[in-house]
Amino acid sequence: MSRLDIHTVALLACLLFAGLACQRSAASPRTERAQVLGGRPISAEQLGRGRDAYTHYCRACHGDAGDGAGISARGLQPPPRDLRLGVYKFAAVSAGQLPNDADFHRIIKGGLHGTAMLAWDVPDAQLDDLIQYVKSFSPRWRAEIPGVQIVLSPDPWLDREQAAIERGKRVYHGLAQCAVACHPAYVTRAEIFAFTQELTRMRIEEFRANLYAPVPKPSDYGFGIVPTDFTFNPLRAGDSTAEIARTVAAGIGGTAMPTWKDVLPDIDLWAIAHYVRSLVLLRNTPESDALHQRLLTQPDWTPPPIPDAGPADAVDGARVPQ
Repeated sequence: MSRLDIHTVALLACLLFAGLACQRSAASPRTERAQVLGGRPISAEQLGRGRDAYTHYCRACHGDAGDGAGISARGLQPPPRDLRLGVYKFAAVSAGQLPNDADFHRIIKGGLHGTAMLAWDVPDAQLDDLIQYVKSFSPRWRAEIPGVQIVLSPDPWLDREQAAIERGKRVYHGLAQCAVACHPAYVTRAEIFAFTQELTRMRIEEFRANLYAPVPKPSDYGFGIVPTDFTFNPLRAGDSTAEIARTVAAGIGGTAMPTWKDVLPDIDLWAIAHYVRSLVLLRNTPESDALHQRLLTQPDWTPPPIPDAGPADAVDGARVPQ
């Protein structure tokens, strides 16, 4: 099913359900009470208003109980989020921490690309009530507070786009090792070997067999997740350079994608973002097909001989410090 078909089905189902939800007998049976959520006192009245907004905008997919099993959820891939878990993918906090309200605002208003999570034009007067009600499904919000917002330095590569892409290519393959066990590689084995030596002084002498395909990973959501192929898949949280940089820096909660902020310097996080953006722009183009064909038909590769080593040098598995 195409992205347009998914969105059309989801929207029609939501509109149908919105009509049904107007009947008080179909409304959520929960009785709200005042709670402290994420360290913030929330009144029963606000949660009641949030429940009404949730019934109108969210209940069809996310369900009465916030379990992701609403009447429109069947067959949706990826499935609607189980809000009871209190685990969120695309927040601007370290992966696994609770998001800030600004993250909810951005995702509700902007949607998630390539999914049935549409961009909802929730009136500002209702948005905070809705966000607090969504929090009430998970006990995490009654025990924890949101994480500290991750903020990157300004993009240091402005007006140096090609230099950023070249640096990002090296960091992606040679320093961050994004293609070792998760995302696809987009350069030859010889280039990965060279980038790794350049940036880490290590030798990579063996590669996984499916180097040019993503590797499925377990998640905290109860199902496996396939890391993004940037030349094929839409980026859920946005594909501008700034949006990519935010996702790279924060990581993706509940998945194998770690937080890179303070692991790599901001200049390299921005470089990766520029490089990934260059791959995104290849999507559905002949250049993308040509790249994949070149990589899949590259000659067999063997690592170059190890230079004469001094007595202090040692071999460590498949990687040899230089």
